[in-house]
Amino acid sequence: MCGIVAYVGHQEACPIIIKGLKRLEYRGYDSAGIALLNKSGLNIYKKKGKVVALEEELKSKDTTACIGIGHTRWATHGEPNDRNAHPHYSNHKKLAIIHNGIIENYATIKQKLLQKGHEFRSETDSEVLIHFIEDIQSELNCTLVEAVRLALQEVVGAYAIVVMTEDEPTQLIAARKSSPLVIGVGEDEFFFASDATPIIEYTKDVVYLDDNQIALVRNNELKIVNLENERQLPYVQKLEMELEAIEKGGYDHFMLKEIFEQPRSIADSMRGRVNSEEGSLQLGGLSEYMGKLADAKRIIIVGCGTSWHAGLVAEYIFEELARIPVEVEYASEFRYRNPIIREKDFVIAISQSGETADTLAAIQLAKSKGATIFGVCNVVGSSIARETHAGAYTHAGPEIGVASTKAFTAQVTVLTQMAIAVAKKRGTISEGLYRQLLIELENIPRKVEQVLKAADKIKEIAFIFTYARNFIYLGRGLNFPVALEGALKLKEISYIHAEGYPAAEMKHGPIALIDEDMPVVFIATKDSSYEKVVSNIQEVKARKGRVIAIVTEGDSLIHSMVDFVIEIPKTHEILMPLLSSIPLQLLSYYIAVMRGRNVDQPRNLAKSVTVE
Repeated sequence: MCGIVAYVGHQEACPIIIKGLKRLEYRGYDSAGIALLNKSGLNIYKKKGKVVALEEELKSKDTTACIGIGHTRWATHGEPNDRNAHPHYSNHKKLAIIHNGIIENYATIKQKLLQKGHEFRSETDSEVLIHFIEDIQSELNCTLVEAVRLALQEVVGAYAIVVMTEDEPTQLIAARKSSPLVIGVGEDEFFFASDATPIIEYTKDVVYLDDNQIALVRNNELKIVNLENERQLPYVQKLEMELEAIEKGGYDHFMLKEIFEQPRSIADSMRGRVNSEEGSLQLGGLSEYMGKLADAKRIIIVGCGTSWHAGLVAEYIFEELARIPVEVEYASEFRYRNPIIREKDFVIAISQSGETADTLAAIQLAKSKGATIFGVCNVVGSSIARETHAGAYTHAGPEIGVASTKAFTAQVTVLTQMAIAVAKKRGTISEGLYRQLLIELENIPRKVEQVLKAADKIKEIAFIFTYARNFIYLGRGLNFPVALEGALKLKEISYIHAEGYPAAEMKHGPIALIDEDMPVVFIATKDSSYEKVVSNIQEVKARKGRVIAIVTEGDSLIHSMVDFVIEIPKTHEILMPLLSSIPLQLLSYYIAVMRGRNVDQPRNLAKSVTVE
């Protein structure tokens, strides 16, 4: 959830670290800090608030240094303030640490250290860890890397850490468990970060640390060991990401850019997989496990937030096409209810970042029960990509805006391809429908472009509803998860209370909320539930609700019934969520902007939720 950046080499560390922290602002944070080692010693500077506040603090300081560590913190232990911001000193201020994650047994360790006379300057679990490392080094008179290794054998929880010491001006030590950490390898220099975005402009050679690995950089040499002190061979990979992908590219916000990138990101999610002319659909990661999916007695889909909504869409599609029972679970609740998991179950884990802690925990539980685990994520080399038996990358490209947009449609695209492929394998769809779906899939990017042309009209509608304090989103069938996702987007970035319901459920309670001040968004496309949705619209209008309807182009009936209409192109009902979700993203975006919200970094939210 937090952001880590560190550097050691021949360049000035401070500008690299500050720029890197800004690259990681999308992850969500409430304070920032930096530690630098120069002639005056090991100095830490940190401030509550944004990185710009830290920059202001540094203007009067000596920031000359070729080694440093930086951090953006999202508060877990202790309120957001200067004191609790990272980095943290050890007891004697000889060491400094930055840490993402949670040390669950920190209180026990802290109590023992207090009895030894340690004085703590913050309320954080992270400070306890660096005190503990220093204490071990002092007690055993061992090297710092050995002290780190021994300390990590004792702690319980999740971590990505970078440690520096006043005594070694060319040394940084990093380690990870259940929290991402990547090392960039340059010419006589090394970069450390939570993800590749701070590194990409300096090098494309990276090493993704695995769980329980410790990296030591000293004198321009990288060495990796595990917690048992066994030497590990660094696996250097090439980054495929381009710098332009993490820039705004002329858009006012990353979120708007990412909404408009969806024709390309959806196409990229199908590239090399779908060929309607040849009638072929191949997902490389699924080929080895297609038999297990086709023979599965049940599919369990786990995810959080937007990924959970993508899973709900997939539930409809898998059951409709492949006739396999599907259960969609909140990953955050999955392992806490002692779920029944069998060896014949096929578990699909969905995560944009590939680092979601709750989803990782669900994967580990399902694996322990013998189920087959398939990952759908966006980030190459992420934890989920490595924990699963197999998987498919969405290839959506970097998503910087905290509120997910293109990741959602890319996930739905990949899941739809999986459902079509397994239906073909099982013989539960005709050849004609199979070919039709492939053709329609290939046409979706062009149809998304058509939807995006309505942005100005949606902006006008958004202006009218900027006043709203509540919204209701209603849909049926495949469009019910779209209603949930639309409501989530509005909540996340505008801070307007919004709820999504199945349209038929409205009269079982929510209809009591309808009056002339209540905006109601209907996803009312022409599908098998169309007439029922028309009846639901009439029920809302009879109670003076103000209705915005997402309809299929050419629909004249609903035009005459509602206050505002947004048209989307025709497509097969199975694929409609890929189009109907786009206007809801734009509506949320424009309402939030008009209310003066920070749409890329909404309050209290983090892009990658790496703690439970």
